Amino acid sequence: MTTPRAASTAGTLARLGFTDPPAAARLLSDPALARLAGTGADVEELLAALARTPDPDRGLLALVRLLEALGRPAVPAGVRAGVQGLLAEDGVVRRRLLAVLGGSVALGEHLVRHPEHWEALRVGPHRTAAQVRADLLAAVGADPQAPVPVASSERGPGRDALRVAYRRRLLTLAAVDLADPEPVASVDVVTGHLADLADAALEAALALARAVVPGAPAARLAVIAMGKCGAQELNYVSDVDVVHVVAPAQGCDEATALRVGAQLAAELASACSAATAEGTLWPVDAGLRPEGRDGPLVRTLDSHVAYYRRWARTWEFQALLKARPAAGDAELGAAYAEAVGPMVWSAADRPDLVPDTQAMRRRVEEHVPAKEADRQLKLGRGGLRDVEFGVQLLQLVHGRTEPALRVAATLEALERLSAFGYVGRHDAAALDRDYRFLRVLEHRLQLHRLRRTQLVPEDDADLRRLARAAGVPGGADGLRAEWAAVRRRVRRLHELFFYRPLLAAAAQLSTDEVQLTPDAARARLAALGYRDPAGALRHIAALSSGVSRRAAIQRQLLPVMLGWFADGADPDGGLLSFRRISERLGGTHWYLKMLRDEGAAAQRMAAATASSRFVAAGLERDAEATRWLGTDADLLPRDPRALAVEASHALARQEERAAAAAVVRRLRARELLRTALGDVLGLVEPERARAAISAATAAALDAALAVAVRAVVERTSREALTRVAVVGMGRLGGAEMGYGSDADVLFVHDPLPGASAAAAQEQALAIVGELRRVLTAPGPEPALEVDAKLRPEGRDGPLARSLASYREYYGRWAQPWEAQALLRAVPVAGDPALGAAFLELVDPVRFPPGGAGEAVVREVRRVKARVEAERLPRGVDPRRHLKLGPGGLADVEWTAQLLQMRHAAEVPALRATSTTGALAAAVGAGVLDGDDAAVLDAAWRTVSRARDALVLRAGRPTDVLPSDVGELEAAARLAGHPAGSANAFDEDVRRHMRRARRVVERVFYG
Repeated sequence: MTTPRAASTAGTLARLGFTDPPAAARLLSDPALARLAGTGADVEELLAALARTPDPDRGLLALVRLLEALGRPAVPAGVRAGVQGLLAEDGVVRRRLLAVLGGSVALGEHLVRHPEHWEALRVGPHRTAAQVRADLLAAVGADPQAPVPVASSERGPGRDALRVAYRRRLLTLAAVDLADPEPVASVDVVTGHLADLADAALEAALALARAVVPGAPAARLAVIAMGKCGAQELNYVSDVDVVHVVAPAQGCDEATALRVGAQLAAELASACSAATAEGTLWPVDAGLRPEGRDGPLVRTLDSHVAYYRRWARTWEFQALLKARPAAGDAELGAAYAEAVGPMVWSAADRPDLVPDTQAMRRRVEEHVPAKEADRQLKLGRGGLRDVEFGVQLLQLVHGRTEPALRVAATLEALERLSAFGYVGRHDAAALDRDYRFLRVLEHRLQLHRLRRTQLVPEDDADLRRLARAAGVPGGADGLRAEWAAVRRRVRRLHELFFYRPLLAAAAQLSTDEVQLTPDAARARLAALGYRDPAGALRHIAALSSGVSRRAAIQRQLLPVMLGWFADGADPDGGLLSFRRISERLGGTHWYLKMLRDEGAAAQRMAAATASSRFVAAGLERDAEATRWLGTDADLLPRDPRALAVEASHALARQEERAAAAAVVRRLRARELLRTALGDVLGLVEPERARAAISAATAAALDAALAVAVRAVVERTSREALTRVAVVGMGRLGGAEMGYGSDADVLFVHDPLPGASAAAAQEQALAIVGELRRVLTAPGPEPALEVDAKLRPEGRDGPLARSLASYREYYGRWAQPWEAQALLRAVPVAGDPALGAAFLELVDPVRFPPGGAGEAVVREVRRVKARVEAERLPRGVDPRRHLKLGPGGLADVEWTAQLLQMRHAAEVPALRATSTTGALAAAVGAGVLDGDDAAVLDAAWRTVSRARDALVLRAGRPTDVLPSDVGELEAAARLAGHPAGSANAFDEDVRRHMRRARRVVERVFYG
């Protein structure tokens, strides 16, 4: 036997974890502990056991006070012996007792007042709800078997008896809970028992009310539990939300029943919430009743039904989701549930359901005091309400067509939402775990003093106690870190579910539309404008039939996406493309989850595939690119330097030429698709899109050149004999490429020291040929046509020339059209120093001192007139040709270039390679009127945008403005015009061209 004195050193207590060792040492000298040691209990062992509780110091104090209470003469010897016996042995009951003493000051006080309740620690809480009800009714002297139990106790003693009996059952539950090594796993069991206990207390309180309200038999009263009690997920200390339903007893009138029912309800609330010598239970809150606190306390069933049918607001249906008969007249309660319950699941038909629910959550957050916002477990960001509101909104929207979701408890609802595909498995598991953790923190906070609170303490000592109570390692700092991580996860998932566009769109559909019944779907498809409803139905059936999780998620997506497809110009094509992409990706873990959860991904996919064949074909070819739809950043053009680094790293991993060539083509195809997606979805401005296409082309040329050099050197078993540069010309040089543009280039090389000119030329030609094969080889990605027609001597000249050859040619033979072409020359790939040397070489050619003479100007005008006369395709209305027609792109570009040829030698600002840049510089230099420049600039931008829109729509290059109204409408939308603008778009483009032509005739032709 160890004596108290032997175990009382402050050092030992400190090592055990007592925070105030001197105070604990003084308690160890208490005579009550000395008497306990005399019974055979090992005090040192008890101290070690107490040290494992949340608050060893308070636990020791409570133990001493309990032992002192056992010494009172009024305490039966059996009780005294029982407690001393359990303290002498390390068993389950002792662990429960010490857990209560070290975890709940309030329950420790209860044991001091009622030491005989130690017996409650010997049993588990797993008694049926009926047994708990019978116990509490018996405590107030009511017959549990009576059809209408009435208490025999007087009001005051009856209320005390109810509290004592309630606390005894609460002690049983809390002891098991506090001693549980894994409280997070069993928190839903605890909340269910607490709800059963609350039901029983309401029943006993009603029995007490019947005993004191005159004429009580005249009213049948049903108590409907709401909120957490209704969902059977109650806290230890919480308001119990209720609604009262009344009906007249047989032979009584309704008015009397309403009067008596109101008295019974008021007395019931007082029986639970009034303070007595034995404390209080909890407030009974009837604020969720119809009309809230302004409405009558009790109503008849018919009055309830009439109110919900005519006047109820969205939040009231959300509250009804958790309504459950809890006490009183069981038949009347069942009738209420049967009449009102179905109304909950029609609430999603209300157009304001989703925005109202979201607004309510925001109001709740806004009303949290600023000083409490970061401490709120319940109402703050990342708290319990985030989980509950998110789950309830998903239930309300989807529960109308999925009966399995019609459950009240949060965790059960979350499990079912996951099982039926409305929430991802991983997300549901994370949310389940975090919600349980938050509930455990809430319980441990409330158990400490049995007070209603959801505020996490700030003091380190209190946080340490809370951490130990919740099983969180690391003390105060460990709890802070874990709670912060949980809040971040919960908030992220809340925003993912609560604000997903798919949810708001689904709520706008009728039940038939959501269910996708064949008749409803066929009618809706026709109404939405699908040209082939039967074909669309086949696609829907292929995607959504079966019992797989994939089909279940598609059944959520399709009802909403059908409307989104219809917002595009080609809903049938969009749906078909979506089916093809889904069949390729449906088995992946991320695809359908992203469409369901990630922002506007599903809406974006529908909009893009139904608007652009170019995009639809790209996504079908590269289905993994659908990942980009989840975030704006992934749909924006990438930095050219990042593209170059990616290409370099990708090529370094490829040993085979064919594989390397595929990497190059795929790189450009992906960036074109990324840009097109951003363009179609309105995230990328046209100018930025053209610059991005040009940058992707330059990156592809540079990568293809590296592949070609390696392939030629390896094939010929020779060293590199020359350095090569690729010079961008035309729209590539001006960074103005469209989706259907070829790459206009010049190839220049410079033999390395010691290499013969002939061998270097031969190798350069081989490299250029290999580069072109890399970019045009058959494959799934679109080829990039590399056009070198602007080289010296045109198509008759060699594909590549040395720098010296270019110098000789331009010095002796350069034609005006060649000087004009060089205005847009920019090195885009290969050796940077060689590219710079080439520009230095050609500057005198394109910007000759004194500018272009009259002979050159006449020649440029002559060539332009010849192009207009000879190059327009036969049968095409010139006014509809966007490139070569009057006022088209060529007109504007040639006008800007002629101004450059005449004045850029003296005005360096005019040496811009872009058309719009040259026009702006011409105005600044005073060589072009500002109004004329504005007309030309607007025409060039409008026509370029129309041309790009036509390529995006058709999926292939085209320069002719179509006459078909449908194609015009589709292009108009892609060009940024509203629906129904086909004719206006056509007229707008041609009007800009007419105006530009008038300026061209004056400025260019003079």
